[in-house]
Amino acid sequence: MPDPADLPSARPAWHPESLAARMPALRRRAHLLAETRAFFTARGYCEVETPALVPAPGMEVHLAAFRSEFRSMLGEGSYPLWLRTSPELAIKRLLVAGAGPVFEIARVWRNGEVSERHSPEFTMLEWYRPGADLSALMEETEAYLRTVLPSRVAHAGVETELTLPFERLTVAEAFRRHCNGLDILATLGPEGAGDDAALQAAARAAGLGPRQGEGWEDLFFRLLLEHVEPKLGRDRATFLTHWPAPQAALARRDPTDPRAALRFELFVAGLELANAFDELTDAAEQAERFTRDVAERHRLYGEGWPVDRDFLDALAQGMPPTAGIALGFDRLAMLAVGAESIAETLWLGRWPFALR
Repeated sequence: MPDPADLPSARPAWHPESLAARMPALRRRAHLLAETRAFFTARGYCEVETPALVPAPGMEVHLAAFRSEFRSMLGEGSYPLWLRTSPELAIKRLLVAGAGPVFEIARVWRNGEVSERHSPEFTMLEWYRPGADLSALMEETEAYLRTVLPSRVAHAGVETELTLPFERLTVAEAFRRHCNGLDILATLGPEGAGDDAALQAAARAAGLGPRQGEGWEDLFFRLLLEHVEPKLGRDRATFLTHWPAPQAALARRDPTDPRAALRFELFVAGLELANAFDELTDAAEQAERFTRDVAERHRLYGEGWPVDRDFLDALAQGMPPTAGIALGFDRLAMLAVGAESIAETLWLGRWPFALR
């Protein structure tokens, strides 16, 4: 880890030419924003703005957040606040209040995320439609992408034809297809939790491991990342649906098979572009999941934040059945302009994780 005192001399000087070279892509990004607002407004959505500085930045176990501190000018002390990892919990409070179909183009932050496809500060497009289910949301997502993107997009040598019907593939079928017949749902216990021994045995039988010390979640994600995701969203876009219940903390379970949850991820040109839920509306079940998540985050990372009580209090008052989605807007811009790196779509990147 470099000494912060060394960073100013280590980073390259900023030159306006670095921005000028990206200007055509950045102007296309600006047009993409306008097209997005027009699409959702025409469909009866209301654009909302929710707080970026919050007491609980999100409840996903493996997301790290940026911490800040509020200090009262009136001498009332101080307390921690966080930059949000998603506007999801705040938007759902608006749904409880009767806001109806809403969308937000939100600035969000995730600590430590840096790669050609990740930036610790990025833009998330989220939209929620009360009364919709996952199928309706997939149809709307297809329509949105066909409206704002070229008919053919590419990234890192992978091309997708968006005029073709998007593939709908369950996680169970994807594992059977790409992991030598492995039955991922059969590795869940009676309460829907991952069974370490069952998945280890299934992976061994399929000739795919396990590696030393891999529990259910570690092994699931390795198989997903190494064997499943590289096959998705290639010739045509892919909705990867019906995730194992342990991998969908904010989604309803499938009433026909409670081992699976009503969630999908969208893959286009090999990029994971979006994540969606048929939203869980049961406040008691959500509180139980959140409590487990807080404990698991402390166990794994030794830090965290409390449960978002404002969200749970709102949920207890009744949220309508809703489908909602979070889409990485910077990745969408990458597809729109044919960029290889997320930094090419940012107006001003921050060293060391983006172009300056």
